Amino acid sequence: MNKYIKKTLFYIAIVIVCVIMISPVYILAKVSFSDKAEVLTQHPTLLLHNPTLEHWKNVFRAGNLWDPLRRSVLVSTGTTCLSLLIVVPAAYVVSRMSKKMKYLFILTLFFTRMIPSVAIALPISVTFIKMDLTDTVLGLILANMISQIPFMAWILVSSFSGIPVTLDEAAAIDGASKFQVIKKVILPVAMQGIAVAAMYVWLNSWNEFTYAMYLSTNSKTMPLMIYYYVSRGSIFERAAYATILAIPVMFITFILQRYLKPDYLGGSVKG
Repeated sequence: MNKYIKKTLFYIAIVIVCVIMISPVYILAKVSFSDKAEVLTQHPTLLLHNPTLEHWKNVFRAGNLWDPLRRSVLVSTGTTCLSLLIVVPAAYVVSRMSKKMKYLFILTLFFTRMIPSVAIALPISVTFIKMDLTDTVLGLILANMISQIPFMAWILVSSFSGIPVTLDEAAAIDGASKFQVIKKVILPVAMQGIAVAAMYVWLNSWNEFTYAMYLSTNSKTMPLMIYYYVSRGSIFERAAYATILAIPVMFITFILQRYLKPDYLGGSVKG
C-alpha cells in the first residue's frame, strides 16, 4: 500500500508540474483566439467560448511577419550548424585530455558564461559596424555564437567524456582513421548529447534579444517584433504574435526529441 501511495503521489506531482508549465502557453493561445469582450471582462474564463481569427488576420495583414520569421529561422539554424561544426571536434579532443586539463577547460567555459550578454553587446556592435555586419544574418549568427559556443561545448565535453576510450581503441585497431572514428563510432553514440546541445542552442538563438537589438536597425527578428507589439500593439495581436513565435519551437523540439532516449550507450561496449 505504501508503494502504491508513493507511485500515485509521484504521478500527481507530474500532472501538477505539467499543468503549471502548460498553463501560460494555453492562456497565451486562448487570448490570441478570443473575442475582446471575452477577455476584457472582470471575470474572464479559462475556456474558449467565442473563437475568432481576427487578431491573427491583423498580424498577417500588417505585413511584418514573414521577413522577421525568415530572419530568425536563418539566424537560429545558422548559429546551431556553425557551432556544431566548430564544437563537436573540439569537444571530442578536450574529452580525451587528462582530468586536470579537462577541468581547466570546463572552468574557463563557466567563467565566459558569467559575463552577461548586455556587457559585451556594445563593443561587439561597434566592431561589427566597422566590419559592415549590422543588419545582416551573418552578423547575428556570429554574435550568437559568442555566447552559445561555450554552452554547447560544456554539454558536448560531458557527453563525449561518457563514451569509453575503448571504443576509440577498438576502431583504431580495425584500421579506422581519426576522422572515421569520430564520424562512424563517436557521433552515433553521442547523438543524444548532440541533439540536446543543438536544441538548446537553437532555442537560445531563436529567443535572442540583446544582440538583435544592438545589431538590427532596419531588419527585425521575431523577438524584436514581440517587443514592438508589447510597446505599441494591443494584447490580442501581441498574444497572436507570441503564439506564432512558439510554433517553430514546438516543431524543432518534436524533431529532436526522438534522439532524447535513455540508455543511449547501452550495448556499445559489450563483448
